[in-house]
Amino acid sequence: MRIKLVAFTILTAFVASGFRAAPRQAAQKVDICIYGGTAAGVIAAYTAKKMGKTVALIEPTLHLGGMTSGGLGQTDIGNKYAISGLSLDFYRRLGKHYGKFEQWIFEPHVAKKYLQQYLDEAGIKVTYQRRIVSAAKNGTAITSIVLENSAKPDPATNTTIEAAMFVDCSYEGDLMARAGVSYAVGREANAEYGETINGVQLMTGHQFPDGIDPYKIPGKPESGLLWGISDEKLLPDGTGDKKVQAYNYRICLTSDPANQVPITRPAGYDSTRYELLVRLMNKQPQRKTLNDYFIWSKMPNNKTDINNRNGFSTDMIGTNYAYPDADYKKREEIIGEHEVYTKGLLYFVGHDPRVPQELRNEMLKWGYPKDEYTHTGNWSPQLYVREARRMVGNYVMTQANCEGKKVVTDGVGMAAYTMDSHNIQRLVVNGMVKNEGNVEVGGFGPYPVSYQAIVPRPAECTNLFVPVCLSATHIAYGSIRMEPVFMVLAQSAAAAAVMAIDGKVPVQKVDVAKLQKQLAANPLVTGKIQHVVVDNEDRQHVKVEGKWNTGSKGGYGPSFFASDTITKSTQTVRFTPLIPKAGKYAAYIYLPKLPGLSSIIPLTVSDGKNQKNVSIKTADVQVVGQTSGEWVFLGDFDLAAGSKAFVEMSNKGADGLVLADAVLMVPAVK
Repeated sequence: MRIKLVAFTILTAFVASGFRAAPRQAAQKVDICIYGGTAAGVIAAYTAKKMGKTVALIEPTLHLGGMTSGGLGQTDIGNKYAISGLSLDFYRRLGKHYGKFEQWIFEPHVAKKYLQQYLDEAGIKVTYQRRIVSAAKNGTAITSIVLENSAKPDPATNTTIEAAMFVDCSYEGDLMARAGVSYAVGREANAEYGETINGVQLMTGHQFPDGIDPYKIPGKPESGLLWGISDEKLLPDGTGDKKVQAYNYRICLTSDPANQVPITRPAGYDSTRYELLVRLMNKQPQRKTLNDYFIWSKMPNNKTDINNRNGFSTDMIGTNYAYPDADYKKREEIIGEHEVYTKGLLYFVGHDPRVPQELRNEMLKWGYPKDEYTHTGNWSPQLYVREARRMVGNYVMTQANCEGKKVVTDGVGMAAYTMDSHNIQRLVVNGMVKNEGNVEVGGFGPYPVSYQAIVPRPAECTNLFVPVCLSATHIAYGSIRMEPVFMVLAQSAAAAAVMAIDGKVPVQKVDVAKLQKQLAANPLVTGKIQHVVVDNEDRQHVKVEGKWNTGSKGGYGPSFFASDTITKSTQTVRFTPLIPKAGKYAAYIYLPKLPGLSSIIPLTVSDGKNQKNVSIKTADVQVVGQTSGEWVFLGDFDLAAGSKAFVEMSNKGADGLVLADAVLMVPAVK
C-alpha cells in the first residue's frame, strides 16, 4: 500500500551543437515555490507574497484554478463553519459578483476571474506549462526542482527553481513524490488504521438495480463482458487494494441557444461503451429525465455543473488506476480517454435511438457554452482527479478524526463533508453487474485537520508542505478533499512556510499554537477585519433565557439552539459580539432551513444605543447550493468598539421552531 520514492538526481541538460553544449539557464531563486496553480496554489501564493516573501507559482498546464474553475461550480461545502480565511473571502468575492453576500455556485470563467484577481493584487505572475521532472536535496531539504516544458519537452529548455520552502498544491503530489516522501495510492485495509468503511465496500449508493445482465449476449458468459465491467472477483469487505476512485469531468453546459456550441459526435466515439446504460434505462422505464441519470445542478446564467449519478453516468469507473504514478504521456492518454467517454456519453443520450425519446429531446436542449473554456474548445481542461497520491506523514487523518472520536489539537483548518468515495470497480456479482467502492457516510460536525498531516516525516523532508495530497487514509481523504478545505490548508501551509523561514526551523518545528493565533487574528493576510462571528456554542458571548433544545445536524458549526414549541413562556437567545473597531457593520444571522421552522423569526438588533425590531419571513430565504442554511441580512449598523451591540432571537409570536445558531458582523467595505 505504501510507496517510498527516492529523490531523483538532477541531470544537467546538454544539447549537441557541434562539440559545444547549450548554455545552462540560471536558476530562479525565490523564498517559496508553489507547485500547482489550483485554487489552493493561488491562495498559497497570495498568502506568501502578502507576508513579504518572494514567490514562484508553477502550473503544468495553461489552466488556472484546478477544479474550482474547471467545472466544479456546485461547491462541496459540508458546513460553512469550516470555511475560513481567504477561502471564505473567495466565495464572498463571488457573492459580490452575483449580487449576493456569498456565492457557492458559479460559472467556471467567473471563478477563474477572481482567482486571477488575487494574483494581480499580489503582483504574482504564474509560470505556465512547466512540470517537474526532478528534485535535488541536501540531506532532508529540497534545494531545487527542475521543470520541463509541458507542451514541448526538451532537456535543453529545462529550468531550475531554488527555494527555501516548497508547497505542493497539485492534485497528483508530483513534487512530494520526487522529493522522496512516502505516500499511499488506493485503499487501506480496514484493519490498518482501525476503520470500518475503508477498503472494498459493496454498498447501495450509485448502484445498479438487481437483474442487469453483464454479458454481451444476455445469459451467455462465453460472449464476454460488456465494456466497463471487470472480470475480477469481489473481495471481502474491508480488503485493501491499490485501486483508485473514479474520475470524471464536471460538465458545464448551457440551455441558452445564443450561447451554445452543439454537442457533436467526438472522434473515437464507440456506442458499445454505453450498452450498460441502455440496459439500465430499459430496467427502469419510469426514470425519464436527465436528472435520473446525472446530477444536473443548475448554475447561474442557464449553465450547469453536471456530476455522476446512479449505476452508469459520467464516472469512468476502473480506467484510472495507473494515473497517480503514471508518467506524463500515460496521464495524457488517460485524460483523453475520459474526455472521449464523456463527450460520447452526452452525444449518445441525445442521439442514440435506443435512448427514450423524451431523454433525447431533453438533452438536445443543451450545448457547450461559447463563453467558457474558450482556449480549449469549450471543454474543461481539468479532469476531476478526486484522489491520487496521499502523503503518509507523522500523523494520518482517519475515519476516527472525521467522526470526532479522535480530535487533534494542532488543527490548521477544518473539514466537514461526508466521507465520500465514488465507485472504484464494476464487477459481476451473483451473475449481475454491480458497482463497488461507493461510500457516503456523514452525520458528523466540523473537525480539525492536523498540522502534522500537511508536513512530511522529518526524516524524509524538512522544507515541504503538502496541503492537497495530505496525509490521510482513503476514506478520511474522501471527507477532506474539498476545494474550500484545500484553500484553507494551503493558506495555513504558506503562513507556516513564512514562519519556518523567519525562524530558521524545519517545517515540523513550526510553533503551531502561534500559527493558529496568527491565522485567527489575520485571516485575510492584509490586517483587515474579515468579520466578527458569534456561534451559539460561544458561552462567553451568548446568553440563553428559557428552555432551548440543542440540534446537531443542519446548522452552522457543531450545533444550534431550537426553541421549545410546547412551552408558552418567552424564550430568548442573545448574541453579543465583541466589536474590535468602531465603524459600520452589516449584521447577519444564520438561518438553517429545517422542517418545522416558524414562518416568522422575530429578532431585536441593538447598536448599543438604539434597538430595532426585525421580522424574517422564512419563506423568503432561499437556500442555494450544498448547504442547509443561509446568512440572512438584518441591516447596516454603526457600532462602537466593545460588547454593547447585540442580536436577540425570540419565540415571541412564532408559529413554529425558532433556531438560534450564529450571528455575523461584517465591516463595510471602504
